[in-house]
Amino acid sequence: MKILVILAHPEEKSFNASLFNTTINTLENVGHEVKSSDLYKMNFQPVSGKDNFSKLENPNFFKQQTEELFAVKNNTFLDDIVLEQEKVEWCDIMIWHFPLYWFSVPAILKGWVDKVFTMGKFYDNGRIYENGYSVGKRALMSLTTGGPRNNYTADKYGDINSILFPIHRGIFEFLGFKALKPEVIYSTERLTEEERKNILKNWSDRLTKIEIEFAANNN
Repeated sequence: MKILVILAHPEEKSFNASLFNTTINTLENVGHEVKSSDLYKMNFQPVSGKDNFSKLENPNFFKQQTEELFAVKNNTFLDDIVLEQEKVEWCDIMIWHFPLYWFSVPAILKGWVDKVFTMGKFYDNGRIYENGYSVGKRALMSLTTGGPRNNYTADKYGDINSILFPIHRGIFEFLGFKALKPEVIYSTERLTEEERKNILKNWSDRLTKIEIEFAANNN
């Protein structure tokens, strides 16, 4: 299978980076094709606006969706956006690795979403959810938290699935992806070295069966 792996963490020695590297190594070792984007290492610029384009249809009044539609027809997206779009179009599965920031993704990953998932290419009028351009693909989040698992309850922070719902429903499913069960690693700072090794092994074991998981989510 063709799998795109995204990392949104500024520290190359972080546990997120270890998960990211484990993902790439495991998938390649079992024969999958892998492409990756390490957003901080790439110095990906997350602010979306006029600078997304080499030319504007209307330079006097900026409307992003209008310019995205123009760019799809006239090839006016900048090269860094085109490269990421091509990776998404190429993949069967997209995996995100990130730390949970303020109940959401880091700004660099949100900016990647803002710039890459453009109107006319990944969604359009009527081309969303079950009619989306990415129907048939899967998306999977692997994320870490600072707080322990028992904080993610209705009477405290909120259930983790509720927290992740805007990403699952508002990004993945909106575009046509089916969301696989997220891999959540809680209270990363408090993990022992042995616990980290076990988590990486369990994650690797899951990835070796990703093709089975892909097929099981085909209904």
